[in-house]
Order: sequence, then C-alpha cells, then structure tokens
Amino acid sequence: MPYALIRSVKIFYETFGDHGPWLALNSGGRNSHAEMVPFAKQIAQQGFRVLVHDRRNTGASQMLFEGTDGEEEIWADDLYELMKSLNALPAYFGGSSAGARLSMMMRRRHPDAVKALLLMRVTGGDFAAGRLPNMYYLQFINAAKENGMEGVCHTQPYIDRLALNPDNRAYLMSLDPKQYIAQQEYWLEKFLQGPRSPVMGMENTELQQFNLPVLVVPGNDKTHASENGVAAHQLIPGSELFKLPTTDQDVDLIAFPLWEEFYPLLTERFVKFMHHHP
Repeated sequence: MPYALIRSVKIFYETFGDHGPWLALNSGGRNSHAEMVPFAKQIAQQGFRVLVHDRRNTGASQMLFEGTDGEEEIWADDLYELMKSLNALPAYFGGSSAGARLSMMMRRRHPDAVKALLLMRVTGGDFAAGRLPNMYYLQFINAAKENGMEGVCHTQPYIDRLALNPDNRAYLMSLDPKQYIAQQEYWLEKFLQGPRSPVMGMENTELQQFNLPVLVVPGNDKTHASENGVAAHQLIPGSELFKLPTTDQDVDLIAFPLWEEFYPLLTERFVKFMHHHP
C-alpha cells in the first residue's frame, strides 16, 4: 500500500497519471480519498498527474491526536511535505468542501507551492456553521465523555476509518480519554475561529488579497449553498466562476460522488483552466 512517512505520520496516498503538471485533489469532510478517485482518473487521462490522499486521522492514514496548530493547518503542512517528497511542487490544489478549505489553507501557509486553486462546493453560512462542529468534533467528544475511547471507536465514522486501517485501533485505545477530549476541544475552538460566510474560516480581506488564479464551482445543498460560491468568486480578484447545471436542493448535504454525472464537465473545465494558467 502506498504510504509516505510525513512528519512522523504514515500518510496513505495514491497518484494517477505518469506525466504532466501535478494536481492535489482533496476530498470533503473527513472522507477517505476514495471519493475523489474516479474524478482524479478522468483528469489524469488528460495529461496530468493527480494526487489524492487521506489526511492524518482520516481514512487509511495513521492517527495522531496532538498538535498546537489547527487541524486544517496540520493537514496543509502534511500535504506540502507529501507533495515535496514527490518532487511535485509547485502544483495545482483543489477539492470539494473541506478539500477546498484545505486548498485555500495551502495558499495561506505555503503560497510559493501553489500555482492555482480549484475550489468546489465552498462551505459557508449559518447552516454549515451550525452543523459541522458536531460532525467534526462534538459527537466524538461526547462519545469519549460517555464511554471512553471504546465509545469513540464505536461511532460510525471511526468504524469506517478503522476498517481502512485496523492498526489505528490500538493507538486510539491507548489514549487517555481526557487527552483525546482536550485535543478535540482545542481543534474545535480553532475551527470556530473566523467568519461563517461566505467562506468558513476565511476573512473577506484575505480572499480579496488572493493573487493567483482561482476557479470556483458552487455547490447545491444547504451546507454548500451556491450563493457562498458566487460570493467567494466576487471577492477573489480575477477568479473564474463555473456553474454546473444544478439548482440548490433543500437537503443538508449532497455527497460529492452524487455529482458523478458532472465529472466530464468538471474535467473539461479543470483541464481548460490549468492549461490557461500553466
């Protein structure tokens, strides 16, 4: 299995394509890289090398619940070192939802590594701000308070993650629940910092200072309302907006794989954008 030891953590990754510019394509939420694989393969067939990976504490990558940076900052530094180890920098960075936020975090922390950003399903607004803290942190904090680390391991997200890397269970069970809770509460506090809209965690002034090519593809559910993507485009100087033939749905979340019918359209637009900004 393709693992790289990145900053003392084993990061699971895959690459598609054997020539051309590099694109790091990042999944949403805390989802495995697998949700991006079909889309990544289509882009790779157009003459690009595409990397997908599981961030630490997600998917098949190693778990390590420590650090003084925010979780998304840690992920950005991991991704930078992973791409550097593959001699893949500078590169294009893109993704859906949390993957879009990670791409923007790359621009914040490692601007020289980023050629351009391809942002799908921008997250923002009161609904997302009310829903995501529980999804990402509170449900696991409560599970640990009620039933210790065994309770955490029995939540559905951790059942899925441990199925991909059973070795992580021994690490989780070795943790003092108080240590785990403290780290999750710290990351939750970091996550809640910054504005709620149009882009969670990104000040409008920072978006207005983006000085690189950006493509924005709005989402179409309540967590990724299209208005947030449009507003982000309006704030980012010179950015390009690509609207899919969708309408906003009154549902909490539409999973990225449900956009499968649009992968050819997205591939065509991504490839055109990257060729235009070499």
